[in-house]
Amino acid sequence: MNEIDSAALLLARQAREQDWKQFEQDCLLLQRVLEIYDQKTVVQALRELGQYEWTREALNRWTNGKSPANPLTEAEVSLLRQMLPAPPAHHPDYAFRFIDLFAGIGGIRSGFEAAGGQCVFTSEWNKFSVRTYKANWYCCPDAHTFNQDIRDVTLSNDASVSEQQAYQHIDQQVPDHDVLLAGFPCQPFSLAGVSKKNALGRAHGFECEAQGTLFFDVARIITAKKPAIFVLENVKNLKSHDKGKTFRIIMDTLDELGYDVADANISGPKDPKIVDGQHFLPQHRERIVLVGFRRDLHLPSFSLDALSSLYPAHRTPLRALLEPSVDEKYILTPTLWKYLYQYAKKHQAKGNGFGYGLVDPQRENGVVRTLSARYYKDGSEILIDRGWDRALGERDFNNAENQQRRPRRLTPRECARLMGFEQPDGYRFRIPVSDTQAYRQFGNSVVVPAFAAIARLLLPWIKQAVAQRQARP
Repeated sequence: MNEIDSAALLLARQAREQDWKQFEQDCLLLQRVLEIYDQKTVVQALRELGQYEWTREALNRWTNGKSPANPLTEAEVSLLRQMLPAPPAHHPDYAFRFIDLFAGIGGIRSGFEAAGGQCVFTSEWNKFSVRTYKANWYCCPDAHTFNQDIRDVTLSNDASVSEQQAYQHIDQQVPDHDVLLAGFPCQPFSLAGVSKKNALGRAHGFECEAQGTLFFDVARIITAKKPAIFVLENVKNLKSHDKGKTFRIIMDTLDELGYDVADANISGPKDPKIVDGQHFLPQHRERIVLVGFRRDLHLPSFSLDALSSLYPAHRTPLRALLEPSVDEKYILTPTLWKYLYQYAKKHQAKGNGFGYGLVDPQRENGVVRTLSARYYKDGSEILIDRGWDRALGERDFNNAENQQRRPRRLTPRECARLMGFEQPDGYRFRIPVSDTQAYRQFGNSVVVPAFAAIARLLLPWIKQAVAQRQARP
């Protein structure tokens, strides 16, 4: 073989290696997109480019590494990248690091990322919420860990693991961070007997009382990682849950771990720990927010009472969040509307408050009821009035003209706006799941502007904590 043939062979081999590397990168890109969108959506998007007759079978061959090593075209790569979220505008100039536990679809993360934070760890178990989360929040595999079952990190599902082994495992699995965020589920605590703990050689305190609940997993991570600040969110009824025992154990645990909780001793109707989303958007949605500071850092006192200074001067009215026209599938069927109507009348006659929430979108200062995770069932808590004449309904419910004005549900897009995930003329929140799953996700989430305001309020304290960390040798 002469020198010319050898050079040609080398070039050909290098070209094949380059094509193979590009093919592997393309496969990884496709896999990331398919973590979010179903195959039908991805195939349809690729076929619209008209460059290749994409099918589900072809997509499977690609993702399984069985397709010929022909890289995707530039147009296909560009399209797929557009289906993934872009990094935040301030990346990589982050002011602090945080983790997002029981993350849902990223409602709490949103505000802390906007305040300059870098999310380095996320945990969310619901596979549909994971898809929505990944569709909207930048997750760089090199700098961000995504976990689906927090118990795999805390090892709380393995009774043979000692507390110290669990803490060591957490320290290895969870990156260091300044702020811990967690919207943990509310569960009753089952008090374990101290004698049994003594027999097993285990500690008392939160390891005894909180075990078996998901708050226990949060407490273990706080113990192992010792973040400077935490923000815990839950429903308002957490304070009265299980006759107050749940809240008492939580507060005792946080104190035992060495944290001071803001406004800890304040209660009553003006408890600043209770944050109502209606100050930011036209929805009555109360949540309890526990903000804790590591006691040994001696940070200045903090109160959520100052959050009122960040309320918007003019709250966006409901009508500004609604779409000009919606698909007929969101209008209640005659059967469902008749059921809700008669159900409400029956309870009104008994003096009960049960019934639907019919909302006039033209009211300037109207506040709707709390959007719940069951909204997909009938939409009864928030129904948009389309001109239904109640007086006529009382006389003749089946009047054809009145039936044409049956109320409707909010669309998932309108739910995204009512929760603050998007503005009507701004960023379009990606909803890669069915309407049923979307309603559940928004109903389980938080009012985004409220937690964005909490993040802004906290930022000076976060910066002081970061400065202390950076000053340590």
